[in-house]
Amino acid sequence: MNSFTFLFQYIKRHKYQYTAGIITLFVVDFANLFIPRLTGTITDGLTAHSLDWNGIRLCLLAIFGLGLTLALGRFLWRFFLFGASRSIEKELRNDMFRHLEKMSVEYYNEHKTGDLMTRFTSDLNAIRMAIGPAVICVFDASVMTIMVICQMMYYVNIRLTLLAIIPMLLICAGEIYYGKIMHARFRERQEAVSDLTDFVQESFSGVRVIKAFVRERSQMRAFARANRHTMDKNLNVVRLQAVVMPLLDVIIGLSSLITLVYGGYLALVGEITLGRFVAFNQYINMLVWPMLACGDAINMFSQGSASTRRIREIFDEKPEIYDRKDVQPPDEIRGDITFSHLTFIHRGHSEPTLKDINLEIPAGTTLAIIGRTGNGKSTLVNLLLRLYNTKPGMILIDGRDINTIPLKALRENIAYVPQDNFLFSDTLKANIAFGAGEEDMDAITCATSVACIHENIVSFPDGYETIVGERGVTLSGGQKQRSSIARALMKDSPILILDDSLSAVDTDTEERILKNLKENRRGKTTLLIAHRISTIQNADVIMVLEDGEAKEIGNHESLMAQNGIYRDMFEKQQLEAAMGEEQAVWKNGADDTERGGMNG
Repeated sequence: MNSFTFLFQYIKRHKYQYTAGIITLFVVDFANLFIPRLTGTITDGLTAHSLDWNGIRLCLLAIFGLGLTLALGRFLWRFFLFGASRSIEKELRNDMFRHLEKMSVEYYNEHKTGDLMTRFTSDLNAIRMAIGPAVICVFDASVMTIMVICQMMYYVNIRLTLLAIIPMLLICAGEIYYGKIMHARFRERQEAVSDLTDFVQESFSGVRVIKAFVRERSQMRAFARANRHTMDKNLNVVRLQAVVMPLLDVIIGLSSLITLVYGGYLALVGEITLGRFVAFNQYINMLVWPMLACGDAINMFSQGSASTRRIREIFDEKPEIYDRKDVQPPDEIRGDITFSHLTFIHRGHSEPTLKDINLEIPAGTTLAIIGRTGNGKSTLVNLLLRLYNTKPGMILIDGRDINTIPLKALRENIAYVPQDNFLFSDTLKANIAFGAGEEDMDAITCATSVACIHENIVSFPDGYETIVGERGVTLSGGQKQRSSIARALMKDSPILILDDSLSAVDTDTEERILKNLKENRRGKTTLLIAHRISTIQNADVIMVLEDGEAKEIGNHESLMAQNGIYRDMFEKQQLEAAMGEEQAVWKNGADDTERGGMNG
């Protein structure tokens, strides 16, 4: 699909607006043709004393009527054509957002946020200019030019007209070449803007890291380089315009000079009247706008074409995660989960992240997954959510292949607390009710009480109406984790996934949350990923992942009896905890001694 075909499917939806706008534009251009003729008639009538006051008054009324027609017509074509282009821009933006929501996690791993933001703003604006103002410019550059030239030939003089339009032909030839160069330069400029936007977005999101490592100057230098690169690409576009636009003025001026010299000569020798000479000069001035419009149209079409190509790249990407034809919504999801020879390789990797995982999890079971960083714990739950695709038969829910369950039904029945605990720039109440769809305060309070965050929230000045800021920046790590747990509990789903969701809370709060979850989740399946054994030791089943393999499976007692990886991790964590307590006691003792010495 080329750029024109891609945009035409949107233009076709607004064909009546475009038709009305072009008809109105034609009426305006046609009405414009009569003003020079009326001016010429008045000039000849006054020169030859053949026009009385009544004749002049009729001509002036006609000019006034044409002026009103032009004013109304210019409002209407702006209303129709600009309105249609704005509507198409809105529809394109909606369709892009809808399409991007369907894309898999892998797509966002490979595409920068800043680049996508630029396509939503700058590129869509360039497309709007190409299907709105550029259409007007093309119409005037073609239809109005033809009408004006025909009027000049018919009403004034054929030889003078042909001589005057020779420079105009040079403009047309030059602007075709200009458009090709502009297309390439504008695409480079858009890519530079995308890179700069992405740099700024990342810098502001990571400002705490920048400050903590005192890298402000380094980031400033890197930004200056990116900004300079963007400026250079912008200047490449501007330099081309700076060369072409003055050349247009020179050629148009040359056409006007020819008109004055040769047209004046014809008027002096009596071949044309003075009034027709005046009218001809007005027609030449009317041709200036179409010639300039031609350059603007080529510029806007070139930029719009480059931007359309960038937008099409998004639509050409097909979602990897989608409902197959054989999907059937389940009557109910109980929460039985089966991993059958589950093996998964991330795109671009040569070694599998997960290798031959086999496990049955009856509904109502609490499964804990533990292992070192990078051993596939988060990948496992992402596969359960179908954020990545698995081969048929590797994951079953209630005995059904996960690929045969509609995505909507699957995800509606799984509550998920991710590692990054993402919160939106909204109120705490809206964030907690995000998955439930309605802000039921009783349900919200119940969920926050289970997550041990209710008391913190009511102590805030604005309570549940507190705005959390971008990504929940105004909350502590523990508060964000507990708010995310409350959001998941609001769904009351048969399956709950907690991906390292208690790492930022203290042990006492952790113990209370786990106790509340045990009561709240009775009869429902819970998957708990953690690094601390204290978090998962009371789980029904514990799976130890090592190098992507389920090395050990059992409960806390049976795994300790195996004297394997789990026991080794447990003893190391116990030793670390004991050392931490000794250090705290030593520090407190040293502080007491120091205070005693000072008092003595």
